[in-house]
Amino acid sequence: MNKVRLGIVGLGNIGRYHAEYLQAGKVTGAELVAVADAYTPNLEKYKHLKTFEKSEDLIRSGLIDALIIATPHYLHTTIGIDALENGLHVMVEKPISAHKADAERLIAVAKKHPNQIFAGMFQLRVEPRYVKIKKLIQNGELGNLVRINWIITDWFRTEAYYASSDWRATWKGEGGGVLLNQCLHQLDILQWLCGMPSMIRGFCQFGRYHDIEVEDDVTCYMEWDNKMTGVFISSTGEAPGTNRLEICGTRGKVTLENNKLTFIRLETDMIEFIKTSKSAFAKPEFWNVEIPFETIPNTHAILMQNFVNAILNGEPLIAPGEEGLGSVELANGFVFSSLLNAPIKLPMDGLAWEKKLQQLIAESKHQKKVMKVSTDDFTKSFNR
Repeated sequence: MNKVRLGIVGLGNIGRYHAEYLQAGKVTGAELVAVADAYTPNLEKYKHLKTFEKSEDLIRSGLIDALIIATPHYLHTTIGIDALENGLHVMVEKPISAHKADAERLIAVAKKHPNQIFAGMFQLRVEPRYVKIKKLIQNGELGNLVRINWIITDWFRTEAYYASSDWRATWKGEGGGVLLNQCLHQLDILQWLCGMPSMIRGFCQFGRYHDIEVEDDVTCYMEWDNKMTGVFISSTGEAPGTNRLEICGTRGKVTLENNKLTFIRLETDMIEFIKTSKSAFAKPEFWNVEIPFETIPNTHAILMQNFVNAILNGEPLIAPGEEGLGSVELANGFVFSSLLNAPIKLPMDGLAWEKKLQQLIAESKHQKKVMKVSTDDFTKSFNR
């Protein structure tokens, strides 16, 4: 194989975006040849390609080697399994599944097909700012990690956003709110940088700012086995909002905010200094370092290029599909913890959350009016 024939299922905002850069030739060694969407008007723009109304027909068409799944959350698992079982490589948009039990089912099938590439679209992993933070941690520049705080409340959304589709912000259609939709990439980066915590506690408010049944305001606490702690705060109802990541280690602190990456580097390990200093109020000396980084305009295309390269020549995946389990587990776990009003030890019981989610769906009485809204601003925020 010298070229990967790609298909896309789901032509909402993110599906159309993938189609745009693929047709513009931003990924070498690949060609978009077919698309599928159950809403036929979405297919009109792609009459120059082969079009399908059903994912099953696209998967069995023999026209494609790999499938990009960009549908609403619950379909990721069933379509992904179908594609893998029919010999296709799979790139799935975030989240890899709506809940942990489904994610485990998808991963189990992928493991039965080791010769097929299974990847997740977690494009923040190639953003230079996070890559540089990762290197600071891996190289020991931060010492042993002791704390992470991430305040990301600049996901402001209007009522019109939630009314744009009947699946948005519902237990039945999406399986969660701000954590599962907007914050999945940040939760992926959090566990990519620090590993998975061993205990979490969520404090979620459901429909605080919007006429929705899922969470739109959250404060989450985490603990790791090494006694590291963390707080993750997010909202879709706070303006102007904040995006500040702070990671503290025994050798310093790194902060990312307002497109500035700052490293405060201690000359002495703080634990060692605590134990050896003879002064009651002394502090370790430190350097303030601003770390430069570039801004990459199309991280999705970079990750897609990696996916194609993995198919063609075995290049290691930047975001293997099975690693998408961590962000799903965190998003589910914070909500489950909040509903239980208790902390949860990880790994959590995915079947228990699935049962609770089914209960929430069955008990849902929420009705919302769907309206046609503009998606012109989508290029400013790549979130479905």
